Amino acid sequence: MRAVIVEDEKPAARRLQRMLTKEGLKVEQMLHSVTEGIAWFTTSTPPDLIFLDIQLSDGLSFEIFEQVDVQSAVIFTTAYDEYALKAFKMNSIDYLLKPIDGDELHVAIQKFKKLNKKEATGFDVHYFKELITGKSYKTRFTISVGKHLKIVETDEITCFYTENKATYLQNGEGRNYVLETSMDTLEQELDPKAFFRINRQAIISLKAIEDIIAYSNSRLKIKLCNFEHFELIVARERVSDFKKWLG
Repeated sequence: MRAVIVEDEKPAARRLQRMLTKEGLKVEQMLHSVTEGIAWFTTSTPPDLIFLDIQLSDGLSFEIFEQVDVQSAVIFTTAYDEYALKAFKMNSIDYLLKPIDGDELHVAIQKFKKLNKKEATGFDVHYFKELITGKSYKTRFTISVGKHLKIVETDEITCFYTENKATYLQNGEGRNYVLETSMDTLEQELDPKAFFRINRQAIISLKAIEDIIAYSNSRLKIKLCNFEHFELIVARERVSDFKKWLG
């Protein structure tokens, strides 16, 4: 098996390399920063397994995976506190608390070997980023309707769009509500796993997609439930990211 170590403390990286060699893993590369990680993963074949520290010398390691789509299993090597460690287990093979114990390392590697590779991959960078930074996404919008306030849950929303210099929310029933916010702000507030900005004019919900149709100039046309205001076209420069978002 091929492994890569992402660790900014070089003595710790060399120690882990020796431990992995004894376990029969080939350490193909040791990376010590976000910059090194982006450069290496961009040009190299992804390894079977990544041993990932969280805090690197020039940032947090999830920044690597925001720039490069790496389909590898992850084992965390971290000194983070207990609540985070438990959460990490949802998105990785295992975690190893520093200083790394040889027996725990062996168990983690055996766990990886027993798992089907397809099941072992799928590291969720968006969840990781949310967990580390403490960032949370909007789960509801409160909207003024005359003298009343209406609460709309995000899972009821079909899309957000702009028209005549105003920003709108549309729910699954086809009802539209004016929002006092910009599309750029919405893009930052919404969970990127559930919503995608297909162009400057529209952000769509994954759950609301009814059909995806090939369109001119390598673009895509989206059909959403109850949306008839204008054609929803994925901008050509966004098509590749859109397909990745779909999974």
